[in-house]
Amino acid sequence: MPREFFIFTIVALGILNGLFSPLLPQAIGIALVMAPAFFVGSTGMLFLLASLLLSTATIMVAGVPAALFERATGRTETDGVAFAIWLATMAAISLPALIVALSLAG
Repeated sequence: MPREFFIFTIVALGILNGLFSPLLPQAIGIALVMAPAFFVGSTGMLFLLASLLLSTATIMVAGVPAALFERATGRTETDGVAFAIWLATMAAISLPALIVALSLAG
């Protein structure tokens, strides 16, 4: 599969997790503390900041097993196997958010 498929799917799962994660109230609390530094005054912008923080953190955490795999195997470039590990980890982390999103949709 092409790299773009993996990258697009990982980012899409990150967005999904940022919007529907059960950890969103905690992320809103963190964003509330950070809000003055980013000049966030409205509730919508606070939600957007919290969602962005959560989705970015999820993508970063999901990349750790892929990075460890690359380090253990001595690879110098991210290939399909490392992307598949990253995507599988991202799917596992985003599963609670996917369940919430599906329950809201139906």
